[in-house]
Amino acid sequence: MTEWMKVLSLTKPVIQAPMAGGLVTPVLAAAVSNEGALGSLASGYLSPDMLEKQIIEMQQLTDRVFQVNVFVPESRKEPDEDIVQTWKNKIPCAEQAPSFSSEEEEWDDFHKKMNIILKHNVKACSFTFGIPPDESIQALKKNGCCLIGTATTPQEAVLLEECGMDIIVLQGSEAGGHRGSFLPVSGESTLGLMSLIPQAADAVSVPVIAAGGIADRRGVQAAHCLGAQGVQIGTPFLMCEECEVSEAYRRELKKAQGTDTRLTALFSGKPARGIVNQWMKEQQAEEANVLPYPLQNTLTKPMRKHAAKEKDSGYMSLWAGQSVGMLNRPADVKTLLAELCRT
Repeated sequence: MTEWMKVLSLTKPVIQAPMAGGLVTPVLAAAVSNEGALGSLASGYLSPDMLEKQIIEMQQLTDRVFQVNVFVPESRKEPDEDIVQTWKNKIPCAEQAPSFSSEEEEWDDFHKKMNIILKHNVKACSFTFGIPPDESIQALKKNGCCLIGTATTPQEAVLLEECGMDIIVLQGSEAGGHRGSFLPVSGESTLGLMSLIPQAADAVSVPVIAAGGIADRRGVQAAHCLGAQGVQIGTPFLMCEECEVSEAYRRELKKAQGTDTRLTALFSGKPARGIVNQWMKEQQAEEANVLPYPLQNTLTKPMRKHAAKEKDSGYMSLWAGQSVGMLNRPADVKTLLAELCRT
């Protein structure tokens, strides 16, 4: 058992990815924690009140350690109103979207969530899309909270360690969902996991966790050989009976192959890997012209909600990693974790 597992009282070196947007509920996360891995709640897109309700429910379902993931707000240049109107005209149901949030409102949301995490003595907190303010880092550490950062390059991993992260999740380009990149690069930031793990593991002294395209024990063992002390798994948990993924989403996961996924910013304004569908095909030529995150996300939310209600996978965000083709049967959390950790 490695030191990071001892700190979090884990018996399995697995973190359930904190997939935002309603995919993760306390039922799923608690089932993971109760099996000795690290269950995760995703605060992205949740109101502070809803996050608090989920934490309370989680603490009723498990006495094991779990983490809460928080998005770090980013500065952005406000787009021209003509460009905004163009997207409003293109996106189905966009007229139902609420007003855009301001950066000030996003930071207010962030700090309210930090206070809730501190109030309920959550023992692990992870961050995506950047580095939190130093005052938040210090307050969490003072409260005995283990801090987990997300890196897509060795340079990001080094900066996260310097800023006080205790563990770093290395997100390879194979991973489903949003890219956690936050530093500019001169070439491509989409490093594959096999290349990313040894470079980042050699560059930092804190434990690194591998994320991206891992779906069975072979992936877990390969990540360990390359220098990772554990893995973070997302897409395989979507097939578990404890996950409240929609019928249409689950249907697409069952039939998809790894070559059916690609990165797109069309849903949210940030690159994210998902199963190619009608919306991605129709607007592919506009990838470079999307609104910055979270503005694009705000405008497409009614479209995605309506599509889910109508069981129309053509206009849903079907996030999935490149190993989606290995998910050939439903499972439960206990079975999945036993397979991942089988020696």
